[in-house]
Amino acid sequence: MKMDQELRIIISGGGTGGHIFPAISIANAIKAKRPDAKILFVGAIGRMEMQRVPAAGYEIKGLPICGFDRKHLWKNVSVLFKIWKSQLMAKKIIKDFKPMAAVGVGGYASGPTLNVCASKKIPCLIQEQNSYAGVTNKLLAKKANIICVAYEGMERFFPADKIIMTGNPVRQNVLETALTKEEARKQFGLDPEKKTVFLVGGSLGARTINESVLQHLDLIKDSGVQFVWQTGKYYYNSIAEQMKSHQDLPMLKFMDFISDMGAAYKAADLMISRAGASSISEFCLIGKPVILVPSPNVAEDHQTKNAMALVNKDAAIYVKDADAPDTLLKQAINTVNDDEKLASLSENIKKLGLKNSADTIAEEVIKLANRSWN
Repeated sequence: MKMDQELRIIISGGGTGGHIFPAISIANAIKAKRPDAKILFVGAIGRMEMQRVPAAGYEIKGLPICGFDRKHLWKNVSVLFKIWKSQLMAKKIIKDFKPMAAVGVGGYASGPTLNVCASKKIPCLIQEQNSYAGVTNKLLAKKANIICVAYEGMERFFPADKIIMTGNPVRQNVLETALTKEEARKQFGLDPEKKTVFLVGGSLGARTINESVLQHLDLIKDSGVQFVWQTGKYYYNSIAEQMKSHQDLPMLKFMDFISDMGAAYKAADLMISRAGASSISEFCLIGKPVILVPSPNVAEDHQTKNAMALVNKDAAIYVKDADAPDTLLKQAINTVNDDEKLASLSENIKKLGLKNSADTIAEEVIKLANRSWN
């Protein structure tokens, strides 16, 4: 491809922050290398990417696609229609946009988009964030030219000769915060000197983590520890209602969503989190001690597998979702007060971080685009 040839890339997928943040990081890395690049996202109508991608400054087209309903099989007639319609729409989007390479990050929309690209001999790269491959990516693997992964042993799911170990791209503002720990705590209205725990249930919130807090407000009050708590938008209103009768908790700051994650991570001595792949990659890169509470409501229980990859290297603490309401808060308070434990968790998790993932993937995408024009 000549340097004056306009670079055109399609990026598809989404559904959760875990798919969307890496997709945006890859787009930003392509733009940094080739400011002239035209990048188009394809997502699923009604899902989070339809807001988050335009907010990051990129154009997105939506497909009416959704997943199969495994509990009510009769509902799948409409699902099949939506898949068929999404294929037709993907064909038109690709015909109009003329991409030179396509990137799939997992999630429903990447299926039809990459299928159409592969059928038109447009080179495809897929990025699998988890230690257990998602259904869409497993189906697309045969058609992809390159598969970027973040965990060892992924040849269980994918052809070994296509795999590149890149790690997961993470949000830049997480890594680049200039704040000190004290400044970050002040930003949340906290005491700059006190031990701090940050609870986050993923971009949509996590009922179990929220319940674990609500059932132990007395423990929080007497702990001498402060807490930053991202409830998730879905749960925020009911939590705010319940908290009205607990005005005497200045050490507990709760909000629906935190956009400056870099500051929240910086403020915290210890994280409590679901075991989504993107979050784990961020903790690895900043060396943040974490208690992982894997979500049981995900395909193939992949979050437990993500968590155990760390726990087996003494790089994180695991609390089972079902046990969390009883044990999580007590364990967090004990851990955050144990400086030796925090130091060893931090050291071990940092060893697992893979730097510059978005850059590495962007390089591969640009190489694929060149290939399609040679």
